[in-house]
Amino acid sequence: MLDKDLSNYTDWRVRNVKQIKKGYGFVVVLIYPDGSKCEQQWSGYSGRRDAENARNEIIGALCSGTYLVFRNVLVSEFMEYWLEHGFGPHARSSETLNSYRGIVKNHIIPELGGKRMADITTADVQELYNRKLKYSESVTRLLRTVLNVSFRYAVSMKVITSNPADKAVLPRTRRKAVYNSRTIEGKKTLSADQVLLLIEKSRGTRIYLMVLLNVLMGLRRSEIIGLKYSDIDHSNRTIHVARQLGRVVNTHRDDFAAKTYTKQEIGLKTRSSDRVLPIPDMVYEAIMEERSRYEANRSRRKASFQDLDYICCSSYGRPRSRYYHQKDFKRLLVECGLPDIRWHDLRATYCTMLLKKNFSMKAISKLMGHSKEIVTVDVYGDNRELIVDGVPELEAYIKEVIPKKHIRGKTDLSDFVIDISGYLKE
Repeated sequence: MLDKDLSNYTDWRVRNVKQIKKGYGFVVVLIYPDGSKCEQQWSGYSGRRDAENARNEIIGALCSGTYLVFRNVLVSEFMEYWLEHGFGPHARSSETLNSYRGIVKNHIIPELGGKRMADITTADVQELYNRKLKYSESVTRLLRTVLNVSFRYAVSMKVITSNPADKAVLPRTRRKAVYNSRTIEGKKTLSADQVLLLIEKSRGTRIYLMVLLNVLMGLRRSEIIGLKYSDIDHSNRTIHVARQLGRVVNTHRDDFAAKTYTKQEIGLKTRSSDRVLPIPDMVYEAIMEERSRYEANRSRRKASFQDLDYICCSSYGRPRSRYYHQKDFKRLLVECGLPDIRWHDLRATYCTMLLKKNFSMKAISKLMGHSKEIVTVDVYGDNRELIVDGVPELEAYIKEVIPKKHIRGKTDLSDFVIDISGYLKE
């Protein structure tokens, strides 16, 4: 298979053309820093002149650094190697790695797997995008990411001379929005009065605090279960999002204690996900109530309690799983007569409300932990209809959330305090 060290040659030699079997050819000698050599034979040319022309082209490629060390590698072979040795060791989460694996297995290998990497053209990539867009726009966007990242790695490995995905574009599926205008995704978010109803109905349930952390602070589920009491700055009423819980990449269940495999502390999704957020008063009070229960359980179960400092934990101090909320959340949606949305759509609701009020895009990106403003626009600001107007109580809450200094063009997040307790019904 591929050996990355073979692409790191420091010198080379090209031997003269000679007769090889019934044709002509020549040998390329790659020389490495430790003095070792790798010989690659080029043969099968019917005439000496053809072989000489090919030899001159190879010399040019070696001089320019575009010589293909692995010229006969199939797309299927390369993608498997890239997942294991190229992307896998550097993946920030097992979820991302599994998503990329799914794209490779279900969409790239079935379509392009039998072709040589060196033969893939921009036209091949463009045709693949066009076909997959009919299947799913979100899958096609992820496919574009996987191809770009893997093909850039292929260039560095000297498997291909240039990235054929660079100039391929996703076809437009909607008419371009009017310049400098924004409409907001609304089909998968709750309206303001629905948010109020969900908050009130969840009070007293096992997932009340998790609901608040999601819909009032926009935290991802893996970030919520990774929060610790030590992350809280009580003086400034802020919390540091410093970790998430999940599976460590390239590990197996047998490597960890029982029931801890998916609850390991791992790095955040992106560098921008490491952020300090203001805590709404209502959320802070709920955290303090949870802290009281934590202390009571620690005192009552001294021998069995695991003092791991997690805010969202069991009565024995063990961290929650990523799907702990699922059953109760779906039950709440039914009891409240709310749409059957995903848990992640509460995060979308939080962002959509801020977008609707023209909150600074840069500030929203910081709050959401997005690496770029464009991510916020792409994910939550697509060209769809606005969410339904909310009740006056939550409209007032949003005004409290957005002090004047945070309106478009301002990005200072200091003194950003949210207090909605006065607006909720008794």
